[in-house]
Amino acid sequence: MSKIKNALISVSDKANLKSVLQSLRKNKIDIISSGGTYKSIKKLGFKCKEVSEYTGFAEMLEGRVKTLHPKIHSGILFNRDKKTHIKQMKKEKFESIDLVIVNFYPFESTIKKTTNRNKIIENIDIGGPSMVRAAAKNFKDVTIITGKQDYPELIKELKKFKGRTTFNFRRKMASKAYGLTAYYDAIVSEWFNRDIGLKFPERKTFFGKKISQLRYGENPHQESSIYINSLKGNDINLQQLSGKDLSYNNYNDIFASLEILFSNLRAPSTVIVKHANPCGVSSNKSAFQSFLNAQASDPISAFGGIVACNYKINNKIAQEINKTFFEVILAKGFDEKALRILKKKKNMRVIDISKFNYESKTTGKFFDNSFLLQEKDNLVFQKKMLKCVTKNKPSSRELKDIEFAFRICKYVKSNAIVIVKDNSTIGIGAGQQNRLDSCKIAAQKARKFQPKNLNNSIAASDAFFPFVDGIKTLINAGVKTIVQPGGSIRDKEVIEAANKAKIKMIFTGIRHFNH
Repeated sequence: MSKIKNALISVSDKANLKSVLQSLRKNKIDIISSGGTYKSIKKLGFKCKEVSEYTGFAEMLEGRVKTLHPKIHSGILFNRDKKTHIKQMKKEKFESIDLVIVNFYPFESTIKKTTNRNKIIENIDIGGPSMVRAAAKNFKDVTIITGKQDYPELIKELKKFKGRTTFNFRRKMASKAYGLTAYYDAIVSEWFNRDIGLKFPERKTFFGKKISQLRYGENPHQESSIYINSLKGNDINLQQLSGKDLSYNNYNDIFASLEILFSNLRAPSTVIVKHANPCGVSSNKSAFQSFLNAQASDPISAFGGIVACNYKINNKIAQEINKTFFEVILAKGFDEKALRILKKKKNMRVIDISKFNYESKTTGKFFDNSFLLQEKDNLVFQKKMLKCVTKNKPSSRELKDIEFAFRICKYVKSNAIVIVKDNSTIGIGAGQQNRLDSCKIAAQKARKFQPKNLNNSIAASDAFFPFVDGIKTLINAGVKTIVQPGGSIRDKEVIEAANKAKIKMIFTGIRHFNH
């Protein structure tokens, strides 16, 4: 490109501006600016022409209209190779603007600080995105810089090419610019949607800010990164205290475990997850016992899994944890001694989840060129809808275990069968193509690891039993109570089999498929 003559600077974030200004001065590039940026440039001791002086049009509407002027946008947008454009620019006596350095009003940080709608709306930038889009569109002739992290590369370009920039640099900056405007508009759109309670708008745009590049994805040959998508925070509030970097699979299991942990488990609770499926969950008055029970549910699967706790880990629990290999330990804080013990295992990630909270009310799945969006499954069952369909009825104490079993069941991949005793899982059958196999796996695991607890245990199914074979498998294992949605054309046969075996069966009327 030709040597840059004029640069327009309008930034909310004024950090590191001095280094750029020095480079512009060395290359004899004139500066145009407005408002707070103009004052900052002058204060730093650099020459600058105010936008209102440049356009001959004073700012108005309390600064809402400053750079929205033909002289500004023509200077950015005109095609330097078109004779008609050049002729029109000369006729109007408009100069070219060859470098635009702009970042936006802090809308994102504003919505995280206040709920005042007037303040939020006043921080929706109009002029900034307009200039950025214009400069990015005309990247053939114009350099657009939208972040201070790109200042060093701009300075290098100007120094190396004597006040010019390369086509590849301008194209890369244009790509970043459109990424920023799309991100910014998506946040504004999402804020409006949430403000009016619109979960499924006609058009949905997701925004994300890259947190880090991961070592690889689900497998070593796949690349992967993690992004934050939040209107409330600047990070995901998983404070890693020790251990190596988290992987794609770690994050996948972490969020699967946190979903269970934050599902209204009031007592001290431990969740152990492997490959996004719980292999052990327990709630107990004793946090230590809760960990022991969760691990005892399936100690083989627990090996190399994720442990999530809704309590502070103490010295005793830490010593017990260190007897087994776990990939990640999540807890609401760690005692000083406990942390020292856990840090001895250099590869094990130790993460404080004290500040973690869920924000979105929807969840999605992405495919090639489409995605699904749905409400989160926040319901366990409605007590008014519970229907005991057998002659034998559960006690109020058993109802607590019934709720626990059905709650955990909805986080197990379908087809799902969960067997529990005293608010602890003792057998989990997950992700099978038929319900009978899930029943067999759950019963097999309970027989292997928790045979003494199988007698009078409770089993939950995420969907109805299409045949009696599944409940017969559970009954033969020692299950005395089954909770399921009901709704099969063979419900009558299933109920008859339950009555014949003198067990208790509850219909919830609520299904919990989890694919």
